[in-house]
Amino acid sequence: MHILCNLLLKTKIRKKKFTMKNNSLIITLIQTELFWHNPVANRAMLEEKIWQINQPTDIIILPEMFTTGFTMHAKDWAEPMNLHTFKWLEQMAAQSKAAVVGSYIVQEDGKFFNRLVWMFPDRSFQTYDKRHLFRMAEEHKTFSAGQNPLLVEWKGWKIMPLVCYDLRFPVWSRNINLSYDLLIYVANWPKARRSAWNTLLAARAIENLCYTVGVNRVGEDGNNIPYAGDSAIYDFKGQALFHQEGEEIIQTNTLSHQDLEEYREKFPAYLDADSFHIKS
Repeated sequence: MHILCNLLLKTKIRKKKFTMKNNSLIITLIQTELFWHNPVANRAMLEEKIWQINQPTDIIILPEMFTTGFTMHAKDWAEPMNLHTFKWLEQMAAQSKAAVVGSYIVQEDGKFFNRLVWMFPDRSFQTYDKRHLFRMAEEHKTFSAGQNPLLVEWKGWKIMPLVCYDLRFPVWSRNINLSYDLLIYVANWPKARRSAWNTLLAARAIENLCYTVGVNRVGEDGNNIPYAGDSAIYDFKGQALFHQEGEEIIQTNTLSHQDLEEYREKFPAYLDADSFHIKS
């Protein structure tokens, strides 16, 4: 009788564990051209694209600096928090019933930030200021760098959202003790360096045993810099679940937490990771 009770208890635990792992996450990527220095036009265009999503989704991901394109004219286009773009994000998240994420230029305490805003449908939000500023465009001379990474919990998933050039710095995104399940990069990554973008997205997925998503823009910006898109979704093995070069697209995919957990159990490389601390 005692043995039978133990077997029944173990069976219940296994069933409970499987149920906890069986939640999926639906993500939608918006790869698009952007109007140069025109927040009103970009918000209107993106709103139209959001309404073109013809199925339920949990997260809608927009490119970096989605209101302006990647610009150093921060004084001309920065907004304080709780103004036009912030209120637009509130509206989009509430109406779509999905979290909406992307970055734009924010002015706060006399400083400019390339700020990613994660807006929940209930109008609560979290923010992340881009840590690694793109020196080759002198972004570090215009914007202030963020000091802290962001971990978001949503729909039973733990998610780390980052911005563009952050992709080149693996220590900043290191998945210590499997602290997150999904890594997201929003970007304005030029066509000239698309090989690095594609390679590094896959590498971040492999080394962190997580899904990795990159959302980039297409077209040409006001500085005559072309963008190839290459928005993509990679699984925890570094295999591409989706990849699109060169054209505007709205793509929705479902990610499996069960598949992620099963792979981590079979291949627990994270247990051999080196420990370290990041200095500010």
